[in-house]
Formats: sequence, C-alpha cells, structure tokens
Amino acid sequence: MPTYDYECTSCRHLFEVFESMTASGVRDCPKCGQPKAHRLLGTGAGLVFKGSGFYVTDYKRKGSPPPESSSPKKDEGTKPESKSKT
Repeated sequence: MPTYDYECTSCRHLFEVFESMTASGVRDCPKCGQPKAHRLLGTGAGLVFKGSGFYVTDYKRKGSPPPESSSPKKDEGTKPESKSKT
C-alpha cells in the first residue's frame, strides 16, 4: 500500500496517509478537523530491489546473445604463437 501526501486547504497542514489505492481518501484534516483535505500529486516511489540479487539473466529473452564481458580475455592483445615445422 502506498503513502499519499495530503494538504488541508483551510490551515495548509501537510500530512501523509498510508492507505490502499482503492481507498476514497481522507477528507478531514487531523490538525484543524475541517473537511478540506485533498490529495497532492506525488512523484511516486523509487524502484526497490528486494531479494538475494538482481541479475541480467533473470529476465533474459530467449534467443538473445549473451552479454559482453568488460574484462579483457586471456589471449586478447597478444599475437598467437606460430609453430614452425623443422
């Protein structure tokens, strides 16, 4: 359940209410008691990752190539040794 910000138009009191998305909303101000509270537009909550981890392969599409590694490979940057026949 999200937390919503409210403001009373009578006394300008700002407060938060933890309620479900389907709730009708708070009308009465907890400070002055007037039924002039209205819900403010919020920016929303940030993205929260819960659990043991978040990996590239968790939501991988079938048929997509594996991700490129940023670390250089063992043989990268060196010329292969040529074997001469004697």
